[in-house]
Amino acid sequence: MRPRQEYSLLLIAMSGVRVKDKELLELGMTLPGFVERSKVIASLPSLSLLTIAAHTSEHWNVTYREVDDLDLSALDDLYNHRYDLIGISAFTARIFDAYLLADTLRKSGNTVVLGGLHVSAIPEEAQQHADSIVIGEAEPVWSILLQDFENGNLKKVYRSDNLQKKFRFHDSKIPRYDLLDVERYNRITLQTTRGCPIDCTFCAASKLISKYKIKPLAKIRSELEAILAIWPKPFIELADDNTFFDKRWGLELATLFTEYRIRWFTETDISVADHPELLEKLALSGCAQLLIGLESAAPNSLSGIDARNWKQNQFESYQRKIEAIQSYGISVNGCFILGFDSDDTSIFELTEQFVAASSLSEVQITLLTPFPGTTLYRELEKADRLLEKVFWDKCTLFDTTFHPKLMSTDELSSGFKWLMQKLYSDQAYAKRRKNFRGCLKSAIGRRNGVTC
Repeated sequence: MRPRQEYSLLLIAMSGVRVKDKELLELGMTLPGFVERSKVIASLPSLSLLTIAAHTSEHWNVTYREVDDLDLSALDDLYNHRYDLIGISAFTARIFDAYLLADTLRKSGNTVVLGGLHVSAIPEEAQQHADSIVIGEAEPVWSILLQDFENGNLKKVYRSDNLQKKFRFHDSKIPRYDLLDVERYNRITLQTTRGCPIDCTFCAASKLISKYKIKPLAKIRSELEAILAIWPKPFIELADDNTFFDKRWGLELATLFTEYRIRWFTETDISVADHPELLEKLALSGCAQLLIGLESAAPNSLSGIDARNWKQNQFESYQRKIEAIQSYGISVNGCFILGFDSDDTSIFELTEQFVAASSLSEVQITLLTPFPGTTLYRELEKADRLLEKVFWDKCTLFDTTFHPKLMSTDELSSGFKWLMQKLYSDQAYAKRRKNFRGCLKSAIGRRNGVTC
């Protein structure tokens, strides 16, 4: 089979999550702060697919679409176009939607490739719904996959961990931001690190497909300038698991960001508070907020969630470090997980009290969720504590998926809803905003010794 001169590729992103618990879903619609964050998540483009597009040969015409922009009951535009290849990426919570779409497209004669974290975690399942799947990092195998397709020799599985040469960020290409309708999004994603050295048992982030790696600053600069070419004053969300684990490199990154007129957000750990020079540079660089996994308001619940009990050892300094970060005018979004084995029904009130006593400007609560591929999933499966064998559509972080140890499933669910009402009430939300306004004033007046 001789390769043609041109091919067409459709990339479909399945972002956002849908809470299954109807009572919680309806409750969330009325709570300030909770609604805003859910809208932000839903409006992020798929950086993984934009990256794949960048690693696609020039003789392939690439189209990027969000699944929610498609009419899944009438896919005439896909049938009529007859793309040569269709790639789909989805969160675990939407993988059933991805499978349904893939099955429908394949029945119409389309060739479908599936990839992403869930596919890498449960490849045997994904294979049933695709002509080919990608396990692990896609960048090093994508060109091989496309060449095999052109030669009529598409394989069922492509694994990056089978390659002798491992993928390095030095070989990354600028994501195809030009494929986006920027009017659709309120922020753009950019990745500076991949993976995280802290081995939390529940973590289902990119470390499942990659060891910790840092992108060269020259590459990041090129990507920033590509974003600025289509969006002069962007808000950027870093698609990192722990941006500032390496503080020396983090200082270099923040210094780079000071050269641009941007506002940005990322995730990192609480130890960033121990580095005043880095915090100063973050404030100058346009860092609007840091999302930090505090995980629990109870130190006992932090025991064993990582191999060195690193997070538990940080607990006593949580409040002080939150204040230190916010004194630079950088908002802290403190994240808490409910449902650890040490949690009983008192954890909900304890969490509410912790947040009320803190200066946190934002807070995010989730239910402990055993994502496939994680240590937590394997432990709960072995102990026969999963409510269902297959529950991927409930991996929303807001639905109960397992039997808690010190309370019933109903107590976990009802306690979580009570806590949501407390933390996201108009009064609590207004208090957090007031706290942060005080920290902004503190940042302005730091040289005069003012603190928040």
